[in-house]
Amino acid sequence: MSDELTAPPQIAREVFAGDAWDRARQFAELLAGPGVVRGLLGPREVPRIWDRHLLNCAVVAEAVPENVRLVDIGSGAGLPGLVLAIVRQDLSVTLLEPLLRRTVFLEECVAALKLDNVEVLRGRAEELVGKREFDVACARAVAPLDRLLKWSMPLLREGGELIAMKGERAAEELAEAEAQLRVSGARTAELISVGHGKVEPPATLVRVVAGPAPEPAGRRRRKR
Repeated sequence: MSDELTAPPQIAREVFAGDAWDRARQFAELLAGPGVVRGLLGPREVPRIWDRHLLNCAVVAEAVPENVRLVDIGSGAGLPGLVLAIVRQDLSVTLLEPLLRRTVFLEECVAALKLDNVEVLRGRAEELVGKREFDVACARAVAPLDRLLKWSMPLLREGGELIAMKGERAAEELAEAEAQLRVSGARTAELISVGHGKVEPPATLVRVVAGPAPEPAGRRRRKR
């Protein structure tokens, strides 16, 4: 298999419409070049940047409400957060990533793509609890769902949504996270698929809606 960046499929012109098109092409080149050199993406992934990475992340926008504050937990190479910011200029996107070499790459991408709806933060989700609140949290290939719930739910307003990109084990992970869903005060949790007719197979997402913040255990015990 060649390790060169392939031409974008025709459907990409539809998914990355308007100003998003040039930014998507530039981001693809950044991923295939500096992204690989710095170890954010494996060389074997380069021929699949468009279908497996850019398009697969872009269709997640179908599940994201308009004009929301979105945090991409463990953003890595900017997937899916940076792609969502390219596709949806109405979003206010925070790319949260603990590793310095990755945040440097993300900052360079944001500057090169001239994205004024994106901020890059170096840190972990636990460090933002009580300091920042978001409408949507998203993540891709970061952690099992039960652990992701622990990180993301405290960052969401009541009624906010966790949108986790998951693969074939999505249903199993959702079942295994039942206890953590209760502890986290989740209102609803469901599997959805997006990107029908645009990516094959369609992308599978776990969508969890946050309920009221769980009351601290000590406070609950004092009630009689």
